[in-house]
Amino acid sequence: MIRHDFSGLWVYLSASPLLGLTLTLIAYLGAWQLHRRTGGHPLVNPVLIAVLVLVGVLWATETPYDTYFDGAQFVHFLLGPATVALAIPLYGQLQRLRAMAIPLGITLLCGAATAIVVAWGAGAVLGASEASLISLAPKSVTTPIAMAVAEALGGLPSLTAALVIMTGIFGAMVAQGLFRLLGTRDPAVQGFAMGLAAHGIGTARAFQISAETGAFAALAMATNGLLTALLTPWLLPWLSRWFA
Repeated sequence: MIRHDFSGLWVYLSASPLLGLTLTLIAYLGAWQLHRRTGGHPLVNPVLIAVLVLVGVLWATETPYDTYFDGAQFVHFLLGPATVALAIPLYGQLQRLRAMAIPLGITLLCGAATAIVVAWGAGAVLGASEASLISLAPKSVTTPIAMAVAEALGGLPSLTAALVIMTGIFGAMVAQGLFRLLGTRDPAVQGFAMGLAAHGIGTARAFQISAETGAFAALAMATNGLLTALLTPWLLPWLSRWFA
């Protein structure tokens, strides 16, 4: 009887376009509270927890992803303006940015190219299809740019979005431990590495460390997105021949 009542209630609620948005906000707020209660432990990643909760709810209620996204697309739309707004904290780091311009530029070029080549190469070795390889290539940049690049080149935007989220979550979880292992203490270096490798999720984690770390992560995320959009169409034909 209770299950029948719940099913009827869910059918009624699922007709609302705000269902996806409401579920997303509730899942993330709950995950954030859990993250805070653990003292901000990197392994208790709020994005990962929220994703798992949402997947569980959609699976348990047999709700199609398209139905969920009809309401949640407002959050997706805000990714663009949120990325642009990250220029504000970066403005406060202009003096140091000028001093580090050359090493940061070299790091950006090497990091962007390496992310594309390694992702494509690993997929090719494992026998992934061409569409999957194209979807893998832009996995280290923020979701709107990665999906646009993948779609323009013949990839699968939905697969790219999932890969981007997985990359960001993994990067945010392991970054601080890796920095301790390597003895990397400079906030600018830490932030730039996190933004370059783990895009928006890594940048959000960087801001939890310090404003300076977050500012340089935002710089890396934005510039890596632009550079990856330019490099990917040029690198993919070469990679196709190399791994053929």
